Amino acid sequence: MWIDTHCHLDAAEFGGAQAALSGAAAQEGVALIVIPAIAAFNFARVAELARQYPNCVYALGVHPLLTPQAEEHELEILQQAIEAALGDPRFVAIGEIGLDYFVPELKQGALRDKQERYFVAQLKLARRYDLPVLLHVRRSQDIVLKYLRQHPAPGGIAHAFNGSFQQAERFIDVGFKLGFGGAMTFPRALQIRRLAADLPLDALVLETDAPDISPAWLHPAPNTPQQIPRIGGVLAQLRGIAPDAVARATAANAYAAMPRLAALMNVPSRN
Repeated sequence: MWIDTHCHLDAAEFGGAQAALSGAAAQEGVALIVIPAIAAFNFARVAELARQYPNCVYALGVHPLLTPQAEEHELEILQQAIEAALGDPRFVAIGEIGLDYFVPELKQGALRDKQERYFVAQLKLARRYDLPVLLHVRRSQDIVLKYLRQHPAPGGIAHAFNGSFQQAERFIDVGFKLGFGGAMTFPRALQIRRLAADLPLDALVLETDAPDISPAWLHPAPNTPQQIPRIGGVLAQLRGIAPDAVARATAANAYAAMPRLAALMNVPSRN
């Protein structure tokens, strides 16, 4: 069984093809697809998709790239949405949240301050409601780790991990799994492939970030959740183990990262 721990199934690029996409993924053995929100405008949509398709679940959060246009009451809306969703077994995490210093204007001044303030506020919500977080960490690994030390979250996933081995170890030390996906499938992505091969298997989860970060065989076409088994096959090759072993391990890691996901599937979680 495979799990896509990060897929923007509500994205405009998919039009109205969500039923076909979730069905195709299920046929490939993708038992679960985690759909993170990015801002208040799509909270209802990700929840609707998760309730509509049996292999979908969702997270709620404000993405760092959406913080510049976020209004002050957006965090209030998020808290209200979280409280309303606590009784929904398909609600599994807070996300996508984090920091992005790749975009120059978000790296300095008032916009940097705002995205860091939103990140801290959402870490506090995660702690208050005992929920894991799905982290966006782009050119911001050390600062994200600093805030995680100051405001510890109940674990989660560092999505699309692309840091150093030392940074990876620090995320693992504070209880996080690391997400690997399409970037790992490119032969020239030497650092990511080394990390995927050498980090402890019990620290890794698989993701697509669909429709983004398409694997080598699909690029530049949009990514889809049905690519997870083939992406997992690349991880198996890099580690010299069987794909079935990768499927079992990464699914167990996803359950450990998101206990509500384990509860939904009646699987004992392990942290």
